[in-house]
Amino acid sequence: MTGFDLSGFLAGISDTVRPSAARPLVVHAADLAPLPADQVHNPSELAIAGALPTTTFELFRQVIPAGLSTDMQRHHHETVHFVIAGEGHSEIEDEVVTWATGDFVYTPPWTWHRHYNDSADRPVEFLTIENSRLLGLLGVGRRQSAGQVTVAEARTRFKEGSE
Repeated sequence: MTGFDLSGFLAGISDTVRPSAARPLVVHAADLAPLPADQVHNPSELAIAGALPTTTFELFRQVIPAGLSTDMQRHHHETVHFVIAGEGHSEIEDEVVTWATGDFVYTPPWTWHRHYNDSADRPVEFLTIENSRLLGLLGVGRRQSAGQVTVAEARTRFKEGSE
């Protein structure tokens, strides 16, 4: 067996990259695929732009009804929520952050978090971007939901070593 030669490998990489033929280039709002309620684990509505040929990340439109919140959850992937409309706050581990239309909310990997709609009469709308497809391809994607509980209750329910 011959040894691996890094310089030979790098020399074989072309400077020219062909454009991808992956399609579709657009998924219209009407074509977003709603996730079934039993896959969401909270009162928010999630619709995925699943027809987009992305291989490393997923895109969702998420709606949190007025006065409600997502579940307390954590996952191996990173997530960024762009706030399309509304205002609220998030618990991310021991921090509480507020946000409003036009803001970005970052959720680091494997952190307990929950997002709240602070309006009594208007929904919150997020564009949710997560690198879950990449982790799924690597076989390391994992998600836990503790339900409608606090960070402290989630930590108690999923004690270290019993995960």
